[in-house]
Amino acid sequence: MQKISILGCGWLGKPLAISLISEGFLVKGSTTSDEKLKVLSSDNIIPFLIDISQEEINKDFLNTEVLIIAITSKSEDDFKRLILNIEQSNIKKVIFISSTSVYPVLNKMMTEDDETDKHPLITIENLFRKNTHFKTTIIRFSGLFGGERHPANWFQNGRKIPQPNGFVNMIHLKDCIAIIEEIIQQDCFGETFNACSNHHPTRKDFYENARKSKNFEPPIFEEDEVLSWKIISSEKLQKTLNYQFLVDDLLWSSEFKM
Repeated sequence: MQKISILGCGWLGKPLAISLISEGFLVKGSTTSDEKLKVLSSDNIIPFLIDISQEEINKDFLNTEVLIIAITSKSEDDFKRLILNIEQSNIKKVIFISSTSVYPVLNKMMTEDDETDKHPLITIENLFRKNTHFKTTIIRFSGLFGGERHPANWFQNGRKIPQPNGFVNMIHLKDCIAIIEEIIQQDCFGETFNACSNHHPTRKDFYENARKSKNFEPPIFEEDEVLSWKIISSEKLQKTLNYQFLVDDLLWSSEFKM
């Protein structure tokens, strides 16, 4: 039975763990909360209390074939310590969850070959990319939705939504999980992928549709801004993995239907 450890069993990590277990993997999952240990265990996830700011990471947690890193920390020092711990383990394959927020807004389509901003995630990506003790695939996810994250709940209390004529870059939880599973199953390590739905409706259409699906009041938009946008391309991921998005219509997703 192949062993996988997931560092960070939150919005993405926990459902990913449950899906991998259903596929026959033995999954170890981490949390920083004592209270969540029993929750993970109840879903057949082997629970660990892990804080990467600590000098040593539990060796049993790192006794795994694939490590998936799905935490929000952007501390370079913490990740340097984590990498030292990985180097001392038997891990040879890592998946690091990053973000397409690393790309600047240049009113163009952005690919993995485009220049990025000076962003903490890029520094951390490079720590993993350049390490020769293990191979890392970096996934830059776009805006995340699905499960408890419904866009109708964003920009509440009269907050205006900027750039109504710009375009959304979003990816559903179902696709996040499926893409990670494909990378593991196809043994596709040493890559950097953008992961974003092919559908890029305007922000106005997207948020109006999301609010309507929940019978909420229509959103309010900033109307006097200079148009500023980017579109994230996932062409490389789709060609490399022969992947088709599960949720690729962001206006008629089952998440948004009445």
